[in-house]
Amino acid sequence: MQFSDNPAECYQALDLVSTLVAVLGQDGSVLFANAALETALGQSRRTLEGVDFSGFFTDSSILRNALSGARDADFAALRFESGLRRVPQDPLPVHVHLSCVEQGGDVLVECWPLEAQARQDREERLREQALANKELIRNLAHEIKNPLGGIRGAAQLLEMDLPSPDLQEYTQVIIHEADRLQSLVDRLLAPHRHPHQVGDVNIHEVCERVRSLVLVEFSRGLEIKRDYDISIPEFRGDREQLIQALLNIVQNAAQALTERIATGDAQIILRTRVARQVTFGRQRYRLALDLHVIDNGPGVPETIKERIFYPLVTGRDGGSGLGLTLAQTFVQRHHGLIECDSVPGRTDFRILIPLP
Repeated sequence: MQFSDNPAECYQALDLVSTLVAVLGQDGSVLFANAALETALGQSRRTLEGVDFSGFFTDSSILRNALSGARDADFAALRFESGLRRVPQDPLPVHVHLSCVEQGGDVLVECWPLEAQARQDREERLREQALANKELIRNLAHEIKNPLGGIRGAAQLLEMDLPSPDLQEYTQVIIHEADRLQSLVDRLLAPHRHPHQVGDVNIHEVCERVRSLVLVEFSRGLEIKRDYDISIPEFRGDREQLIQALLNIVQNAAQALTERIATGDAQIILRTRVARQVTFGRQRYRLALDLHVIDNGPGVPETIKERIFYPLVTGRDGGSGLGLTLAQTFVQRHHGLIECDSVPGRTDFRILIPLP
């Protein structure tokens, strides 16, 4: 970094990061505030410059003590949690990292909103979980397939030698259940078998395809509203995988609306927007597809809310527990992520995918 007499020129690159950043002099006055901090505090950079930054913390003594330690070279970096005052809003809880700039004696203060930090941690867990699930499923499926084939073959041979046709009812049960398990194993392995077929994708064509399929299955009592941003550009992706991912989510929502469908007031909203300067998967993207599937159903049961993307976890009788797992896998193949926010009366599945 080139240092000059103008702090704004020195630290201009910090405007490109989503972290809230302030550069302070040794007396604690603001030399530079990046765009993210301006937005969070609701004040312009010009207003912030020269102001004692400790006054923006709910406990100003923490920052003053930290700056004192920085002046005395007691540490190279320091972390603590506090709150940023925002008028007229409530204080913003933040995780603070304070470090000394190697040249010039300035102090760099980085603040991460705890909500954003929690979200990043949750995203990281989802990605790690998806990788673990992938290895577990592949290994388990291969271990199941071999003995399953043996069981089915033995049942067929036994059926040929049975003295009474009445006894074939029992071998048919064995064969039927073996076939059912084989179908389940095939569905578990499906996303890992098919290659990624990349082409130009129009997300609204995907939405319309899914909408028509679900309305054929639920022709009465369900309304699927469109709320599209038609300015969203096409992007490179696997159209069929995205259709399947969205279809799994919308079907899941429709099946959760059984009671409202019976009364005729079930509703699903497909909403598309462009998210700008968004961070997910520990990366920052200039533009991202922000696709929401919102329903007015009973919500995700609390007992499974943290595990809904795990394989074989379902809140519905007769459900396989694979739909959301496969949807997450297909979206992650597009470097994206699915999140869920659910309360009784409103469940929102949010799909984020980077845009060019």
